Amino acid sequence: MGFYRDMALDLGTATVQGAAKGQGVVLRAPSLGAAHRQTGQLVAVGQAAREMLDRTPGTLSARTPLARGVIADGGLTTEMLRIFLKQVLGRGLAKPRLLLAVPTGISPVEERALIEAALQAGAGKVYLMEAPLAAAVGAGLAVDSPRGQLVMDLGAGVTDGGVIALGRVMASVCTTAAGDRLEEALIQAVRRDHDLALGRQTAREVKHTMGDAPMTVKGRCLTTGLPREADLTPDQVQRAFRPVVEEILTALRDLLEQTPPDLAEDVRETGILLTGGGSLLPGLAETIRDATGIQTTVAPDPELAVILGLEATLPHLNRRKDGPLDLAKER
Repeated sequence: MGFYRDMALDLGTATVQGAAKGQGVVLRAPSLGAAHRQTGQLVAVGQAAREMLDRTPGTLSARTPLARGVIADGGLTTEMLRIFLKQVLGRGLAKPRLLLAVPTGISPVEERALIEAALQAGAGKVYLMEAPLAAAVGAGLAVDSPRGQLVMDLGAGVTDGGVIALGRVMASVCTTAAGDRLEEALIQAVRRDHDLALGRQTAREVKHTMGDAPMTVKGRCLTTGLPREADLTPDQVQRAFRPVVEEILTALRDLLEQTPPDLAEDVRETGILLTGGGSLLPGLAETIRDATGIQTTVAPDPELAVILGLEATLPHLNRRKDGPLDLAKER
């Protein structure tokens, strides 16, 4: 693969996505590392790590470099970035400029840690962009308009909401009520109600595919230790998800309350746009619409919105400041 000067990465808790200037989205991989259990040595990242863990689960352990949109393991994050930079950009001599999406709730320490990891991985300059702003650009919103537009990006680790106007995030909210929490809630409910241990992948499938009919899931019986099935009704799944969905609604209400009145009135006219994998939860848009009275829609490519927005920003990096955004000072 050839060398390209500018690159963007969306470092999600569950998935890493990358784009190169002029090339579109060129990377989508699990945000995962595989390490030897005894030595702790990292042997693979991304999809290669997923495949190795599936084949040799006894000798390798899974390591996640990011949690809630920020670094949980600095060494693994640096190594993962180094590998992804080489995969996308090749082995060019010049150090690339790197644009990264960050949650609006990031702290100054977390901003500096992410920038340092990227520089150590081989980036020449590092630029940060708030995830809701990137999602708005990727979804095709006119972000430079003075009219307020609200975007909620529902990822695996965080739900990040922002009111966008004049090319900036004018108000924001960030909560851990997101995809991972929904899956954990379902796993606990099935354990309690059916005496069944449900795998994370199965919980994720239920989250994305549950409809109006009961669904049969497979797991391990907690009493006998043997494989067993259970039938989940839509009502059972909705009850399991409800506390997390209520937290999302609370965060959304907080965002609307802190939004300047004129922009809040704009939002009531422009509506709420949902992006991220969590926006695919069946019935979520309707639940938000009913709770707020504001028209709510899901972006055409919700899981790609952030990386598409970052890609669209790459030709304009000269207009952005490299280094920390100091988002904490604006909150």
